Amino acid sequence: MRVLFAGTPAVALPSLSALLRSDHEVVGVLTRPDARAGRGRRPRPSPVREAAERAGVPVLTPARLREPEVREQLEQLAPQACPVVAYGGLVPPDLLGLPAHGWVNLHFSLLPAWRGAAPVQHALLHGDEITGATTFLLEEGLDTGPVLGRLTERVRPRDTAGELLDRLAQAGAGLLVTTLDALERGEITPVPQPAEGVSHAPRLEAADARVDWTRPAFAVDRQVRACTPSPGAWTLFRGQRLKLGPVQPVEPSDVPEGPRPAGPGELVVHGAGVDVGTASGPVRLGEVQAHGKRRMPAADWARGVRPETGEVLGG
Repeated sequence: MRVLFAGTPAVALPSLSALLRSDHEVVGVLTRPDARAGRGRRPRPSPVREAAERAGVPVLTPARLREPEVREQLEQLAPQACPVVAYGGLVPPDLLGLPAHGWVNLHFSLLPAWRGAAPVQHALLHGDEITGATTFLLEEGLDTGPVLGRLTERVRPRDTAGELLDRLAQAGAGLLVTTLDALERGEITPVPQPAEGVSHAPRLEAADARVDWTRPAFAVDRQVRACTPSPGAWTLFRGQRLKLGPVQPVEPSDVPEGPRPAGPGELVVHGAGVDVGTASGPVRLGEVQAHGKRRMPAADWARGVRPETGEVLGG
């Protein structure tokens, strides 16, 4: 089957690679325009564009899919299906019906749960024990189209969003190819999503990643893991931003004798590491990164800044 792949970030690469290895013919790749990044703010191609060009696949990078030439280009490529993984833009209604088998989106949740831009982050933030990936047909609504296939994935206790997303991207690539195989053979029937169980997963911004130490330890742990690696959990120390890697809730038996955090955000440095108080019990810091510094173990950071007794994180 002739397919046009639509995707932009690195998480889409396993699916593009799987399609290139499959029996389907990748006639083109649709990706977002080059974006400025890095210290020099120079335009950089998307990971999907770089991979497609290495494979010799034609690449389309329109700023807007509503531009008339986009439809002309798609009609010339004549795809029978358009698989989509994290493209980053809405497909206009007049393009949805262009391929005979539709636009087949791979979404990293068990729809209708966590519709939106950040399903994996919200699954961790809310303590889901099971998540997964879903293939479905795009329609005008946000992630509302009928389901074609799905797989499940257990959330591990110490998963970060990056780690969980990597596993789902690898497993989801196989699901996407299998879905396209079944569509080509006419062996799959789209199933409407149920009205019950709908939840939404808007993009997490930097403000959402600021740790609130007045919440319980389990909530702080979930928040930091959900924001790792992006947008990156953080707090304030002496008025400057301190980036946080994953933390570990501390069991009472793991707290050494001596001073313990008396309140939310209070720092206590001891031989086992650096503990921070929350509303329930302490969490132990992992790696941290002070402004203008490299990432380092919290114990090394503490030896440099020497927190005073009773000093707190969070401002």
